[in-house]
Amino acid sequence: MTVLQVDKEALDEQVKEKREQVEAAKKEQNAYDADMLRYGKVACIVDSRQMKEKRALEKAVVAYRQQYQHPEDRREYDLNDPSRIKKVEQSDAQMMPPGLVGEDPESKIRQQNQREQLREWLTQQQTEQAAERHQQELEEQRYDQSRVGMDNRAVQLQSLEIERRKAAAIATKDFNRSMAEEKRCQDKEINGRQSQFQGTLSTVAVPGLSPSSDRRTAPESLQQIIQIQKHQMEEKRRKELEKKQEEERHDRVRLNSARTTLLIERQQARMNRQLRRDLDSANAQLAETHKQQLVTFEQNCFY
Repeated sequence: MTVLQVDKEALDEQVKEKREQVEAAKKEQNAYDADMLRYGKVACIVDSRQMKEKRALEKAVVAYRQQYQHPEDRREYDLNDPSRIKKVEQSDAQMMPPGLVGEDPESKIRQQNQREQLREWLTQQQTEQAAERHQQELEEQRYDQSRVGMDNRAVQLQSLEIERRKAAAIATKDFNRSMAEEKRCQDKEINGRQSQFQGTLSTVAVPGLSPSSDRRTAPESLQQIIQIQKHQMEEKRRKELEKKQEEERHDRVRLNSARTTLLIERQQARMNRQLRRDLDSANAQLAETHKQQLVTFEQNCFY
């Protein structure tokens, strides 16, 4: 016969844990129920308070209407009163104008006034539109005049530039022509003097070159050589002086050309500044006119 052994301590421990879990779940459920009960009480209190406030507000509205908003004080009381005609006295009935009940006796006068006012508005709008068109035409004329003036100044600047270039070209051409003419004259003069000098040397007997001549220098030949040397020195000084004068003349021509160019450039710069000022003034006038037209348009639209 087999005997089963049971771990009683383990079973007791499991039973104990199970009981603790049940008790913990029960406590959690009780706490949840308590919270729900408390929330329900709070909701009931808030609901009852709102109902009391609503009833108090309704009572206040009813009391205000009963005190300050009587039916006979309404503007439409007569229209909503079915027995209004019965309440009208005989004297008041005789004073009522003929026609339908509720008809406005001054409707014709009001319509006439409305037509006159509409006519005045139309006349005013036509006058304002005509004034705006006239102002716009004046602005366009001024703009066209300014454009024509600027075009004329541009043409003047272009003509000045052409004249400056022509003057510079003429000055350069004259300078080159004068330089070429002077060089040609100098070459011609140098060639003539060289020919003359060679002819002079051919007539002078230099000592020691001729075997039949005397080794001593004749007084006439020595004097001629001295004269030739003096002439060469003078010729050299003259050439240096002419070269210096030519350089000075070249500097003067170049300075005059530069001065003329500078004057033309200054005049062109002044005209450019004046043209720029005129253009800025025209743009400012156009901007101001556009701004005024925009303000007038907004006033006409909103008023």
